[in-house]
Amino acid sequence: MRALVVFGLLAVLAVVFVVVAILRDTQSKAGTAKGCPKGWPLADVVLHEQKDVKINVLNGSDQPGLAGSVADDFRNRKFQVKKVDNAKAVNGVAELRYGPKGVGSAHLLRAYFLNDATLAFDIKRKDDTVDVVLGGSFQQLATTTEVNQSLGDLGSPVAPPGTCPAPDGGK
Repeated sequence: MRALVVFGLLAVLAVVFVVVAILRDTQSKAGTAKGCPKGWPLADVVLHEQKDVKINVLNGSDQPGLAGSVADDFRNRKFQVKKVDNAKAVNGVAELRYGPKGVGSAHLLRAYFLNDATLAFDIKRKDDTVDVVLGGSFQQLATTTEVNQSLGDLGSPVAPPGTCPAPDGGK
């Protein structure tokens, strides 16, 4: 009988301890807009479908017409191509320029370059468009299978330093 009383008392104490721990949890708002420091922009960390991604395709290589042909390739893959133009030369395969509202879109686009694109995050940028600047080492966009494999390797989009993940995708 005494053991039953001790066991019951320990069970009640355990339940009380768990309830107090849950109610006093200070980390419950971490990683959301509610726990975000004042003045930090919200980052859209949702991995969007191609049809919802807005891009500008810019030619930063010495290959004439490259931006136009790659823009057509992106259009065929259902991306919203807003602008096709030239840009200052960039090294490497490509450079992705984006702001807090373009984090998820830039993450998806990285997969089209097999994570070989340089990221250029601008915390002051206000739009959700990603500038895709093609470099001199660009060959072609990845296939659907390669994109899916690359997305698996990359994992989920993460809010860049100085931003907080928007709970609703930044909309």
